[in-house]
Amino acid sequence: MRPLQGITVVTLEHAIAAPFCTRQLADLGARVIKIERPGVGDFARGYDQRVRGLASHFVWTNRSKESLTLDVKHPQAAELLVRLIVDKADVVVQNLAPGAAARLGVSFEALKARRPDLIVCDISGYGDDAVNPGPYRDKKAYDLLIQSESGFVSITGTPDEPCKAGLSIADIAAGMYAYTNILAALLQRNIDGRGRRIDISMLEAMGEWMGYPMYYALDGAPPPPRAGAAHATIYPYGPFPAGDGKTVMLGLQNEREWLQFCTKVLRRPELADDERFAGNAKRTAHREALRALIVEAFASLSAEQVQQRIEEAQIASAQVNDMAGLWAHEQLKARGRWREVDSPAGPLPALLPPGSWDDGDPVLEPVPALGAHTESILAELGVDAAGLAALREAQAI
Repeated sequence: MRPLQGITVVTLEHAIAAPFCTRQLADLGARVIKIERPGVGDFARGYDQRVRGLASHFVWTNRSKESLTLDVKHPQAAELLVRLIVDKADVVVQNLAPGAAARLGVSFEALKARRPDLIVCDISGYGDDAVNPGPYRDKKAYDLLIQSESGFVSITGTPDEPCKAGLSIADIAAGMYAYTNILAALLQRNIDGRGRRIDISMLEAMGEWMGYPMYYALDGAPPPPRAGAAHATIYPYGPFPAGDGKTVMLGLQNEREWLQFCTKVLRRPELADDERFAGNAKRTAHREALRALIVEAFASLSAEQVQQRIEEAQIASAQVNDMAGLWAHEQLKARGRWREVDSPAGPLPALLPPGSWDDGDPVLEPVPALGAHTESILAELGVDAAGLAALREAQAI
């Protein structure tokens, strides 16, 4: 399972969006060379020490990569970076500040004359387009800020308080669109032989994911209300307490399920004909009254008993797992989704990326120590021991 074997990616990346993108490319067999600042590296290395001394974000997004330390502001290191790209790279990915890649001489415009088949993917908060920059081009952008700018925070949380997502959803969205656009560009290059520039905006990635609430609020209509862990516009769909203090998560999608729910779960078949609850729109409008009836019906039952009724009615439900529950999830174990990857902290568990192929696993190589591959990569560029010593002396690597 190495469809990208033979493809080399050089990446000037930090934090999450670009590293998450390039890890997907590495999973599929691409060689990913990660450029890091000497002595410090990707600043995500320092976010925490939760993974046996390593940072959780870094371990998640950086396996199977090679780490090359270069002080790209040093003239000798900058020259080596350009040589590496021109001689070795098929793809360049960067999420530096807008304009930084151009200043380093590694923008698509700077490189296309020497490498017309090179694919360059630029990831930024608001888009890095010199022709149509927009007023936000140079504005700093972090995940929480893009969640806010995109309207995501406004529809997430409780009626009393908006909330962000519990993980870096804007970074992940941008990283996945960068990944899929790069795959498309590689396919297109097989057709026309040309490289191209890809401009990925975190705001635009989140804008795509916000399609449903935007259309729901078309022409100035009210947006979906914040509904906590419940669904804003489908009901009943969300968490409900059982009599033993535990929570049951359930979801109804259609009228057949509503009838089954009333008959087999609530055991109140007359509710199926109650005009207040005739159709999802009315159930949503009368959600408080319906919730009271559901809570009343569940009050004398344990969560296990509620789940049994729900299963018998063939209605969707779920446990509200914490992280320990996810690590131990019986479905992931039964499907054989866990592997190990090496790291500077020793072997670590790793969840296979989504998708199963019948000819083997994706690439699962170690999480790199800072600068672990500097000597070997520079040797490929013809830098000998004396050259390495001189670069170290100049603090260029």
